[in-house]
Amino acid sequence: MAADSENVINLSDSAKFMYHQVGHLTVPGVFDAEQMNELVRDIEQWGEEFLDELPSEKRSWYIDGGIKGKTVLRKLDNPHAHRAKVLNIAKNPRLVGLVESLVGRGVSVYFSQIFFKGPEGGGPKPAHQDNFYFGPTDIKGVITAWIALDDSTLENGCLYFGDGTNLGPVYQHRAPKDEPYNLQLPSEILNLQPMSPAPVPKGGVSFHHGNTFHQSSSNLSTKWRRACALHFVRNDVEFANPALPYDHGLKRKITS
Repeated sequence: MAADSENVINLSDSAKFMYHQVGHLTVPGVFDAEQMNELVRDIEQWGEEFLDELPSEKRSWYIDGGIKGKTVLRKLDNPHAHRAKVLNIAKNPRLVGLVESLVGRGVSVYFSQIFFKGPEGGGPKPAHQDNFYFGPTDIKGVITAWIALDDSTLENGCLYFGDGTNLGPVYQHRAPKDEPYNLQLPSEILNLQPMSPAPVPKGGVSFHHGNTFHQSSSNLSTKWRRACALHFVRNDVEFANPALPYDHGLKRKITS
């Protein structure tokens, strides 16, 4: 893959083939370090404001319980609808060109998240399929662009993928009794599927198909592992049968 202008990264045919056969693809160097640092400063400010207003009944869902002795957010939802800097990243021509080369022309951001995963205890995310959460009208029309705001490594909780699971079905997920929103693949299915680590350097993007099994481990390092996940869909795709409620009004068309 090679950059042929400031705003375009061309994926080779072999890279596209890998995405469609394996279900994920890492592209380094989509953004530079200062772009990531600027985004981190913005989401840190937003996180402080969010914490100040967070009602007690929602704290268990947004606070990372793995970090002892301090209050650290686990995630924030829909930054593309709340923060101009995140929406600008979603519209970046380098990123959009990569997304469209994998799912087709004309895309929107339907849902997005910031993941914080703080040092020395940031919790894991169990294995799941995005398409179970979203229930899209076309399973091939959903792609997640997972942007590494810090270096994502084996030590600080990088993503793991089930290679080739994009070619299989969407499985029924389950949730722990005390965590109804934490939907995850059943162990009897997951135990049959090896999971491969996928470190991503700061400013790189990990793209994955909506059917691909993926998970992350705990952050056992002294460094942050922050990321911004933008869930793109082709413009003809809707979340028709989602497992959780989504605000369809937050869908933002990026290209026509």
